[in-house]
Amino acid sequence: MSGPITIAEYAGQSAHAGLAPFLSFLGLVSISLGVLNLLPIPILDGGHLMFYAVEMVRGKALPAVVVQKAQQIGIVLLLMLMSFAFYNDIMRLLTP
Repeated sequence: MSGPITIAEYAGQSAHAGLAPFLSFLGLVSISLGVLNLLPIPILDGGHLMFYAVEMVRGKALPAVVVQKAQQIGIVLLLMLMSFAFYNDIMRLLTP
């Protein structure tokens, strides 16, 4: 798992390699972001799809308090994931 620093380094390397490798890298990053966005974390699109599925099964909407708490948990999970990625990037930069 890597963060924006590593992604920027790889983007620079692929740009130096030529147009085709750079476009391939951009496609890979786009697909990765799309898959990440579909994870069932409440604040992401996958979380919204999860809420819709629960509503279909229940036949009625979830209480607003439940949705709000789930989204707060989702934000915390997302911030933890981002922190982990930044930590990995920083450790890669600091270790020779």
